[in-house]
Amino acid sequence: MSKTDTRTGTPILLKNLLLLEPSFGETRGGYEILIEGEKIREVSDAPIQSASADVVDCGGKVVMPGLIDSHVHSMHSEVFTRRLEEVPLTLASARGAKRLKDMLDRGFTTVRDAGGTDWGMKQAVEQGLIPGPRLFIAGRSIGPTGGHSDGRSRTNPGYPCLCCNGQAFLRLIVDGEDAVRKAVREQMRQGTDHIKIMVSGGVASPYDPLMSEQFSDAEISAAVEEADAFGRYVAAHAYSASAITRAVTLGVRTIEHGNLIDEAAAALMAEKGAYVVANLVAYVAMKERAADYGMLPEMLEKNEMVIEGGYRSLEICKAAGVKVGYGSDLLGALAEDQSREFAIRAEIQPVIDVIRSATTIGAEIVRRPGQLGTISPGAWADLIVVDGDPLADVSLLEGQGRHLAAIMKGGAFYKNRLGKSA
Repeated sequence: MSKTDTRTGTPILLKNLLLLEPSFGETRGGYEILIEGEKIREVSDAPIQSASADVVDCGGKVVMPGLIDSHVHSMHSEVFTRRLEEVPLTLASARGAKRLKDMLDRGFTTVRDAGGTDWGMKQAVEQGLIPGPRLFIAGRSIGPTGGHSDGRSRTNPGYPCLCCNGQAFLRLIVDGEDAVRKAVREQMRQGTDHIKIMVSGGVASPYDPLMSEQFSDAEISAAVEEADAFGRYVAAHAYSASAITRAVTLGVRTIEHGNLIDEAAAALMAEKGAYVVANLVAYVAMKERAADYGMLPEMLEKNEMVIEGGYRSLEICKAAGVKVGYGSDLLGALAEDQSREFAIRAEIQPVIDVIRSATTIGAEIVRRPGQLGTISPGAWADLIVVDGDPLADVSLLEGQGRHLAAIMKGGAFYKNRLGKSA
């Protein structure tokens, strides 16, 4: 594996490739790509002249944008999250570092953390202390007592501080409009890119009914108002159509999961320009293996309620014109299935649509359109080189990155088994 930082060095010219640019909708030959520093300088279907560039022969392989996962939890290293109460932050951080490296190994050059990852982990990646994708973080996810953020046992009155264990570090339990405002302001002070709130019941929380609605209108509005004022936005965990409708009506920008959406809620989302981040793989993986890692039967019962709805939600959103991002939301050891979402969605969607969800739509979700999720001049040079054409065989994006000949992030090869041209 080659690690060559080219951001301040010699330009790189990629030749002999097939280009999978999501906006094309197909793979095209005859292109060359010139990279200077962190960004793409030129993309052309005619030969590019650069006397100073190192020429890399891609061997006829497919070059496409680095992947974007818009819903990960890099610090959630246990499937049954209550076990994190016994995990000190040192161990939690070490596990998180490995989870981030594994994501980059799979070709995910950008991820959006939906709760639990802080500014310190983001800085560790940006400073090159640990390998990982570009991180967009929410800090601690915020929810009410007894809601989806509240994973305590019934006999636990509360954690003494967030520094004691991994579970306390991931989530914040607050009640009341003023408390929500303070919590949101604190997360933004801590360097978050977005705010994550819980507005419905969840699968991985022990006591809240799936169809419960969490936070009052005033509490949701407070979170949205504070995030907007700071130049950030709110992402909301929501399953039911009524919870989705409440959240979007009150200004929430992205709905996480959305499995039980209906046509009316989807129409509202389309009108407001809101996004859904779906993650069908999480429910499939939990159904298959979560019990082996301690997930409680009552949680798995809720999981059964949302699996079928997840597939239908994609059809409803497509019909309404709602953009759907690629998410995985895999806890603990289930994270190895991150790339499996492609094949699951491809059962009911064209592969190019799934790829767009993990490239151009993901870039919109993290508010970096034209900079991420595309191979075009001015974009960050985040790309992967695939041994074959994912449009013909989407499983090439699986296998923990074994089918990726190269992974580049910000103009630097993280992985490279391509040859230089003479």
